Amino acid sequence: MREEKHNTPRGGSGQESPGELSRRGFLKGVALSAGAAAVSENGVLGASPPAAQSGAPVGPGPVEIVLNVNGQEKRLRVEPRVTLLNALRDHIEQKANAPVDLTGSKRVCDRGSCGACTVIIDDKTVYSCSMLAIEAQGKKITTVEGLATGDEPHPVQEAFVECDGLMCGFCTPGFVVSSKNLLDRHAHPSLEAIKRALNGNICRCGTYGGVFKAVQLASVRMKGG
Repeated sequence: MREEKHNTPRGGSGQESPGELSRRGFLKGVALSAGAAAVSENGVLGASPPAAQSGAPVGPGPVEIVLNVNGQEKRLRVEPRVTLLNALRDHIEQKANAPVDLTGSKRVCDRGSCGACTVIIDDKTVYSCSMLAIEAQGKKITTVEGLATGDEPHPVQEAFVECDGLMCGFCTPGFVVSSKNLLDRHAHPSLEAIKRALNGNICRCGTYGGVFKAVQLASVRMKGG
C-alpha cells in the first residue's frame, strides 16, 4: 500500500515547534516587515519623504514653466517628465508674427548618445533629450534656430553648406551647434581639437571629413581671415 506524505513539520502535530520556522511563517514575517517599513511617520502608506514635503508638490499633471530660448521667454505648460527636447519641438506655441518652429533639434536616438538634439545652455553643449524642461528654467538656451542673425546664416552654417558637411541632415543641427560652441571657446582649434569637441556627435552617413573642413573654414572666417 502506497504511503502518503504530508507537509507536516517534524513535530508531527501540524504545529510549529519552538525554534522552528515554516515557509508560511517566514513569508508572513517578511510581508509584515515590509509593510511596516513602507509606512511613514504620519501613518500613510507610500507617503513622500520629508524632503519632498518641504516644498509644493510638482506634477504629475502639467505645470507652467518659463524657458529663455534664443533670447526670448517662452511660457508653456508641460508635465514634469517632459524633456527639454520634446518641449522645444512639441510644446512651444509660436506667435503669428514669428512662425518659426523650434524643430531643428532632432529626436534621433532619444538616449543621449547621438548628439542630434544638442543645444547650448549657459555656454555649454547639452543633449536636450537628457534634460527635463523644468530643469532648464532660469538658463539661457540656444538652439540651431538662434545662430543666424536675421536672414544671415551664421558662419558655421555657411561653411557646412560650402564644404558639404551634411548628407541626410538629421545630425547636422547638432554638429552645427557643437561647432559654434567650440569656436566661441577656441577661435582657432587644431584638427585634433575639433575631433575631440565633436566626438559626442554621430554622423551615420559618414560625412566627418566635410564637417571638419567646415569648422576649419568657419574658424578662419570668424577671425576675419
